[in-house]
Amino acid sequence: MKLLIIDRDGVINYDSKLYIKSVEEWIPLPGSIEAIAQLNNAGWTVAIATNQSGIARGYYNIATMNAIHAYLRALVAKLGSEIGLIVYCPHKPNQGCNCRKPKPGMLKTITEYYKLPLAGLWFVGDSLDDLEAAQAVDCQPVLVTTGKGKKTQAKNIPVGTLIFEDLAAVAEQLVNK
Repeated sequence: MKLLIIDRDGVINYDSKLYIKSVEEWIPLPGSIEAIAQLNNAGWTVAIATNQSGIARGYYNIATMNAIHAYLRALVAKLGSEIGLIVYCPHKPNQGCNCRKPKPGMLKTITEYYKLPLAGLWFVGDSLDDLEAAQAVDCQPVLVTTGKGKKTQAKNIPVGTLIFEDLAAVAEQLVNK
């Protein structure tokens, strides 16, 4: 099985400092849905690990987040493909959970579900937290310059981080590798 783990906000869809609080506010980045379909059609399972502290902050509830994910799945299904497991952390940064990135709990959950080792798997994100979560469990950190990616690129990112313009460029690399 070929597994790719990706972050959601800033990688698949436009991010917002005000949080994505409804299906209407969830807007895919150009080419991201097609990239997921391209990967899936080439035999890749695409799973998502996403921090969603807006739940703990009271900005939206789990039902709303599930509706957003159902919409994402429907967009991908229209292209004849599917999304794999979606895991999320509903906690605020200061709640001390083991799932919120940069901790690798969500990555572990995904690989336990698929019964795969973490080492060497690609984790695609747009933030330093994403890259550090990948590094913590020996995944390959992959940065896209969408979302917070350009700002993240200017930080002290982990050595060996691969950098791509967007999710479509990641898909192109993996499909044609």
